[in-house]
Amino acid sequence: MEPVPSDDDGGPVSQDKPRATIPIVPVADAAGEMVSLYQKQATIYTREVHGWFAGWRWALVWFTQLLFYGLPWLSWNGRPMMLFDLAARRFYIGPLVLYPQDFIYLTALLIISAYGLFLFTAVAGRLWCGYACPQTVYTEIFMWVEQRIEGDRNRRMKRDAGPWTAEKLWRKGAKQAAWIAIGLWTGYTFVGYFTPIRTLGLEIASTLGLAGGAGVGPWEAFWVLFYGFATYGNAGYMREQVCKYMCPYARFQSAMFDHDTLVISYDERRGEPRGSRPRSMPHAELAPQGKGDCIDCGLCVQVCPTGIDIRKGLQYECIGCAACIDVCNGVMDKMDYPRGLIRYATQNGLAGGWDRARMWRRVLRPRVLVYSAILVLIAGAFVTSLALRPAFRVDVVRDRGALARQVEDGRVENVYRLQLMNASEHATRYRIVATGLDGLQTVPAAGVEVSVEATQSRWVPVNLQLPFETARRLGPGAHRMGFEVTRLAEPGEDAAERTVHEKSTFVVPR
Repeated sequence: MEPVPSDDDGGPVSQDKPRATIPIVPVADAAGEMVSLYQKQATIYTREVHGWFAGWRWALVWFTQLLFYGLPWLSWNGRPMMLFDLAARRFYIGPLVLYPQDFIYLTALLIISAYGLFLFTAVAGRLWCGYACPQTVYTEIFMWVEQRIEGDRNRRMKRDAGPWTAEKLWRKGAKQAAWIAIGLWTGYTFVGYFTPIRTLGLEIASTLGLAGGAGVGPWEAFWVLFYGFATYGNAGYMREQVCKYMCPYARFQSAMFDHDTLVISYDERRGEPRGSRPRSMPHAELAPQGKGDCIDCGLCVQVCPTGIDIRKGLQYECIGCAACIDVCNGVMDKMDYPRGLIRYATQNGLAGGWDRARMWRRVLRPRVLVYSAILVLIAGAFVTSLALRPAFRVDVVRDRGALARQVEDGRVENVYRLQLMNASEHATRYRIVATGLDGLQTVPAAGVEVSVEATQSRWVPVNLQLPFETARRLGPGAHRMGFEVTRLAEPGEDAAERTVHEKSTFVVPR
């Protein structure tokens, strides 16, 4: 009696391979007309899988979605904890208040993300794609909804091949309704990062006639619907097509792989020749009878979200989700064979028959160490810069309408505009004085004092005057000077005064 793995509903596993081939070059039909480069792709019906890697994948699904859906609802000092206010040009991230001038932090964050991707890919392949990529995460969620409503793989295939019935109609309709609801809620949450999410909810309720007040704006409505539709289409229908054809990572991943990168691999030495056999056949009798460990059940193909056969070797369509490892380990357990027929391994390790310890020693190679060192340095500089970031910024702009002019007593006057950006959570007073040239003083001479509200910016006009004798001694032209902007401590505040120096020039006319 040969063992036949059972499907989720207890029936036999279908042995079909649901993946059509894609010709590389165009071909001509009998009439000489060129046919399409791409043949029609068969629908992929994925089989539900459980295991160690599936557990990690779902843990990442929960973690990423709790962050994404939860952060817009959290508050910090009476404002949203995470808000990118494009209209006001403010970016609120926890205790941080960033301005467009802080774009360098976004650049550093992107560099850290890039080096993190390089490092993880060099170590263990497409970890990002398999566990944390939004396309993978939402496809996992949408497939879970599909399986809960329409049933397991065999039921879905049988129902899709059959005629339309009342049951088929309501199941398809319920699935579509759930998908649309998830897509719209995702779009609503996405826009909630740019418009306070509670305000956005009231605007949508007002638009629907459920509450009073102003309705939702056209751009907000567009992005809710657009992002919701993109989530619905990508995770509900396009799925593996996004990974194979739209995402560029699949195309250039080979540049980050080498023969010591851990990738999901089929052990051909151990598995071949594949074929069915009685479950009672001991593992020790396989070699004498010319059989490998692979029983050719096809489950590794059925659980693959991109429909590939990992037994054909590493392919660019593989997203590294490790579903084939989980299902193959389950089959090996049922057959009482050792696990690891499909496992994370390196090409050098498979070719040389290395054990896991030796492969891991080769994983920590110079390339990985260099990536790690660069990543640590950049991340350390990024965190240090954020920690030492001043509570306010100053930008100086010359008044181009009047670079220099003479006023009473022959004094030379220059006019400037200073932008004070308060990154703290409370109103603050500042004193502005001029430095760098003898006799240079502000008008009034004691310095300019201004107040800036919490997390706001303010343009302040500043007039600087230089005595006639000093200007004549310096001569015509631009001369270096600077502004000293001091944050004044409020009554009862323990913090010491902090001063920012900003360079500029003072122009003496001819």
